[in-house]
Order: sequence, then C-alpha cells, then structure tokens
Amino acid sequence: MTACAIEGGTAGAATTADPGPEESGEPEEPVGAESAGAEGAAGAERATGPEEAAWPEGAAGAEGAARAVPAGPAAPWADAPRAPGTFTLTADGAYGARLTAAPGAPGEQRAWYPERWTLDGPEPYAVPLPLHQPEEPDAQVVPLADGRVLIRRRVADRQMFSLLYPTGPATGELALGAVECDGMTLLPPSPDGSSVYGLSAGDHSSLLWLVAGGAFGPELVAEIPGHCSGGVWLDRAGRMLALDRQLPGGGPVKAVAVDLERNGEVTPLLQIAPSSDDRLLLADPDSGLLLIRSDAPGHDRLGWGVLGSCLPVRFPECLRPADVAVTPFAVQPGQMLMPESCAVALRIDGAAGSWVGIWRPQGRRLHQLAAPEGWSAGAGYWSRDGVLHLPYANAATPCGVARIEAPGDDGPLPETGGTDGTGSTDGDASGTEPSGAVTPPVVCKPVPLGQAPLHRAAPPD
Repeated sequence: MTACAIEGGTAGAATTADPGPEESGEPEEPVGAESAGAEGAAGAERATGPEEAAWPEGAAGAEGAARAVPAGPAAPWADAPRAPGTFTLTADGAYGARLTAAPGAPGEQRAWYPERWTLDGPEPYAVPLPLHQPEEPDAQVVPLADGRVLIRRRVADRQMFSLLYPTGPATGELALGAVECDGMTLLPPSPDGSSVYGLSAGDHSSLLWLVAGGAFGPELVAEIPGHCSGGVWLDRAGRMLALDRQLPGGGPVKAVAVDLERNGEVTPLLQIAPSSDDRLLLADPDSGLLLIRSDAPGHDRLGWGVLGSCLPVRFPECLRPADVAVTPFAVQPGQMLMPESCAVALRIDGAAGSWVGIWRPQGRRLHQLAAPEGWSAGAGYWSRDGVLHLPYANAATPCGVARIEAPGDDGPLPETGGTDGTGSTDGDASGTEPSGAVTPPVVCKPVPLGQAPLHRAAPPD
C-alpha cells in the first residue's frame, strides 16, 4: 500500500515489513508514503415543494414565524420520514445538521426543512430552520463551526447554495451563488470549520468546488482526471483531501490525495495490489490511523493501516461478521503516535436493523452494542477520553445524545472456530445480534429560533 505523507505536501518511499502474527492470513501489503462560480440566484428561484405539505408547529409558516418544536410522547416524531441525506456533523462534533420532516398523519405528505443541533453545550438542543416553503428531499445540509448551516438545492441544471441561520423569530438566509452542473455532492465539513467543498463527478473528469468559505461565492478548486467519489480529510488544516478515483476508461478504484494548496495536485495514496479496488473510508489526522476497504484479499474486506508507516495493511477477521455490513464512521481523536489504541465506531447493518460496533486495532475484537431508538445511523463522534456520542430523535425525545464509553479489551479472546493462519484467533467474528446497552441518554429540548445563540456556550466549571 502507498500512503501519501502530508508534511509539506511531500512524501518519501517506504519499504515492506513482515506482517505481525496477530492478524488474518489474508494477503497484506505495506503502507508506504509516496507523496503524500457562476453567478448565483436568490433562494426564491428554487423549486417549490408540494402544496399540500404542512409545516410543523416548530417550523416557520408562510409568515416566517417560528416556534419551539413540540416535545414529549404526543409528538409524532417516530413516524416522520427521514430524507435520504445523513445527519452531518462538524469536524469537532460541536454542531450537527439534517433535513427532517414535519409530523403528520400516516400517508400524508410532509414538509422537509433543515434542522441544526448544538451538541457541545451543557445541554444539546435542536433549532428548526424553515423558510417560506418546504425543501426538496434531495437537498443537502452541512453545519459550519459558527453555527450556520449550508444548504445545497438543485434547481433545473444548477446547484444553488445558501447559508441558513436563526435570526429573531425566523430563519435568515444568505445566498452564496450557484454552479451550473447536473449533480454535486457536498463533502464532509472541512476541519477548519468554515469551508465546505462539493464534488461534481463525471466519467472523464471530476470538478472540486469550494462552495462555502470563498471570497466570491463558489470557486472551482481543481479538475481531477477520472471519476471521483468519497472524501476524507487527512489533516487538521483542511489542506489534504483523499478521494477515491477511477481513471478515464475504467480500471480499479484507487484512493488519491489532493493538495488544495497546490492547485489540486494529485498524488497516489493507496496501492495495495495493481488490480484491486482500494478505497479510503476514514482517517484520523492525530494518529494516522486509516480505515480501508479493499478487494485485494480476493473479496471486499475492511482493513486498517497507518499513514506513512512501513507496516502492512491488515484485514482482521473480527471486522467481517457473517450476514451484516460493517462501516466505520468515527475514530477517537487525540491518540498521538498511538494508532493501535484508537477506538473506532462502526455502523453494523443486518436483518435486525442497525446497531453500533466498537473496535480497536490492538484489541482485535468487535464489541457490539444496541443503538438508541431513533439513532441517525452512521452519525456520531468521539471525545478524546473515549466516549462515543450518538445523536438520536424519537417520539419521546426530539433531540437526544446517547453516550457510550469504549469497552475495554481485557480478557481472553472468544473462540471463533477460525484462525488468522498463525494458530491464534482474531477476535469475535460473530456479530449478527447486538449486545449490551447504551448509557442513559441526554434528553434535550428544542429551542425557539429567537433563543438559539450562534456561538457555543462555555462549558460549565
């Protein structure tokens, strides 16, 4: 595997090292380091939602008035549909944003509107950000570090961008501009907290846009040959971005690093085998831990490596439990020079629904825990001391955060009936049923727009 070093945007060569005895006997390769807008229109031009859609009591109607979202078991939040987009968090986990639907009777058309969650104060709370008409369910929202929320809307063949924020009893909107393209996906928020990038992918080339944080509206940052997807930040400065790329004409998918301070200079990042699809799913800038999905072992496997390391990529048996899909979504920060001690949160999807997995490279076992009811599956963040925060909403709790302490890995490894090729087991390979329970959740109340500060509250003494 080749990994791009990010010191000064350059990288050096790496050598191959023998794999350790604790992992699976699947093929493993070394992790190396090989060098590491158009004018916009106002929001009134966007497409309108269904005329029958009704606003919730906590959202602004035609007059722009906004009230608190009703709380308590009587509110029909459990039946509200969710937009295809996910719950998006800022890089530091301070704010979250999502599209949600107004409560209503079963079968009734719902009005979509953005909602901002504040998660780092003494008590988390949610603020609805509706405007004079519903949003389309394919809109995307991304929170910024100052509490504003970027929204992307598609209007005909244009992608339009605005910043939403609470102002008095209503929602304020600042139009940023538009980009003429058929489709665009917003990437995870930049670690700098103020920039958001969008990726418009084509068969022969992909365009990377700075859609928030620029001086004059959306700005074209780079044109990258090939079809790109994904999007993982490799550093805390928001300079090095990893994308999964397939070159024009086809071939394997390989993760590459894009240097945003060098006009989008592209360098190889993953190269496990010449013909393998090697995608980067998650990276921790503090420790350098990388979570990778590759078919180099013969079929898609979840593996891990370290950025700039000479050690091989490893594919633990415990990360492929039967009859479920496992996807990492958060890595414990602050573990400088200790990638193997980082706790990793994983979303586990099976016939019974979605639940949570917690795993450490050094522990070699997958702990499976029940998720809180109404969890925004795949959303969450770690504190530096190893507490996983999971946002959720249900009929009884319109805004809540469940906290889970990372379990220890002491004690003998469970028997799995298989080995890693060296005679030792590689952790619990079961995994079709969640076990354990989350700690008591933090129950939070929605806050009216007029009482919702943009700046985060200071932590209690």
